[in-house]
Amino acid sequence: MSQLENSDYLQTLISLKERILQAQYNSYSAVNSEMILAYLDIGKTISEKTATGWGTSVIKQLSTDLQSEFTGVKGFSERNLRLMRFVYEEIAENAIWQQAVAKLHWGHTVMIFSKIKDKTEREFYLQKAKNEAWSRSILEEKIKIDTYSNHKNFQNNFEKALSKQEMVAYTLQFKDEYDLSFLNLPDHHHEKQLENALVTNITKMLGQFGSDFAFMGQQFRLELDDKEYFIDILFYHRKLKSMIAIELKVNEFKPEYSQQLNWYLHLLDKTVKYPEDNPSIGILLCKSKSRLTVEYALEIANKPMGIATYSYAQLPKEFAENLPSAEQLSKIFSDEV
Repeated sequence: MSQLENSDYLQTLISLKERILQAQYNSYSAVNSEMILAYLDIGKTISEKTATGWGTSVIKQLSTDLQSEFTGVKGFSERNLRLMRFVYEEIAENAIWQQAVAKLHWGHTVMIFSKIKDKTEREFYLQKAKNEAWSRSILEEKIKIDTYSNHKNFQNNFEKALSKQEMVAYTLQFKDEYDLSFLNLPDHHHEKQLENALVTNITKMLGQFGSDFAFMGQQFRLELDDKEYFIDILFYHRKLKSMIAIELKVNEFKPEYSQQLNWYLHLLDKTVKYPEDNPSIGILLCKSKSRLTVEYALEIANKPMGIATYSYAQLPKEFAENLPSAEQLSKIFSDEV
């Protein structure tokens, strides 16, 4: 490096050292976000310096000097410095991404930006990882099984029934298929059994739907002109500020199901919803569906709703019969003790 370049480099190094020291101090009270903001500042600096001529050797030297100054502190390898620049450049023009990244562990952010290229898909994983407090291993698994596609394929009429801003927020909260294998039900079950099992296992159910769902009731009663109507399960979504009416069907979707749900949502908005709440949403959970039939049925529904399916897997009978029961396992363990 020339004398001028060396002077510029030293000034930059001193500036970044001060920024890291400040972040370390503040991070004691602000947990992780302050250090993440420091990483983004480093990424910004490297991005700007690279544009003025910094090359590979300078970044390598910067890594060596930072690691020498902050011994025992991980995160300043040459590879990670390049990742800081990469992430900064990817989120520089997106305020929502910047806010999400600041509240995530750095490992989460790097994984999302390294593995996901599509902008909408990135936003999905950033928001879900933050809102659902996914660990890094859970995030990796969610990406591996392509959780995003399950949400993206969710059939709904939100585009017609909600504003554009509401539509994006609402769509990310629901899935096209829910795995209800955690329920202890026979393969052939009726709606009441399914409903009771979901309410009994409400904690696991919320694990499928999300932490922002607050349980309001089972067989939630609506009344009009001395006639009663009952919603199978009713939630309130704290982030969306909307009631979520869930109707359960243990058979294939039929168009009349969406018309019934449309009526329930109309009654909810007229008789239960507070003025400050957003429109109520309906989720029809069926054993199966024809996507074309659902598409046509949603065209004539004017209340926001989506049609999803649920899967339910059990061990084959011949395996289940040869497994010890909970009581037998308990006795085995007690005998061992």
